[in-house]
Amino acid sequence: MRSQILFSVAVVFVLALLSQPLLAASAADCAAQADRAARDAGGSGGGVARGAVRGAAFGAIVGDSSSAAGKGAALGGLVGGVRQNTNKDQVYKQVYDACMSGK
Repeated sequence: MRSQILFSVAVVFVLALLSQPLLAASAADCAAQADRAARDAGGSGGGVARGAVRGAAFGAIVGDSSSAAGKGAALGGLVGGVRQNTNKDQVYKQVYDACMSGK
């Protein structure tokens, strides 16, 4: 009877140990992992280029001149770059939080 209780306690103890992560990631490890993921999400250059093309097309249609197309391209490039950087920040935060929570 006593050996069965000891065996049960040992099994529960081993299962509890196995359910924990073996090597928990440090804050620096999670920051490095999140930084890599944010860099892999793409640079702001692509967002600037896409925004400039869309802005130029919109400016040319609405303003009906090359000046309006140029202003649309500048504004579209700015908005596209900001949007891409915001996306990279979100990727960084999601990966960092998931790493720190052990997922």
